[in-house]
Amino acid sequence: QVQLVESGGGLVQAGGSLRLSCAASGRTRYIEVMGWYRQAPGKQRELVADISSTWTTNYADSVKGRFTITRDNAKNTWYLQMNSLVPEDTAVYYCHALSRWGPVERIYESDYWGQGTQVTVSS
Repeated sequence: QVQLVESGGGLVQAGGSLRLSCAASGRTRYIEVMGWYRQAPGKQRELVADISSTWTTNYADSVKGRFTITRDNAKNTWYLQMNSLVPEDTAVYYCHALSRWGPVERIYESDYWGQGTQVTVSS
């Protein structure tokens, strides 16, 4: 099992910045992809950004150039730096971890989620 604890959400004015953190504990050695999702009221949860064990990053088009995902393997922590925030970024942000393990012929996967942290951007 992997436990994820988020921090860093809050209220910010449009144009401002926030940094979210996600600390993982437990069976962290099998985590391959670390990411952030968000869910706004009345909308589906969507991928914001993720970073793989090979340091490949992936961003939603709506945040490219404004958000940056990084990871600190020594601390089992990853971050989402959010700049130039707009009201449309208002949502509950969830950190996510994808773990993979097992022999090549049979790979097992598990998804883990944080509890969510509210980000509110005022206009």
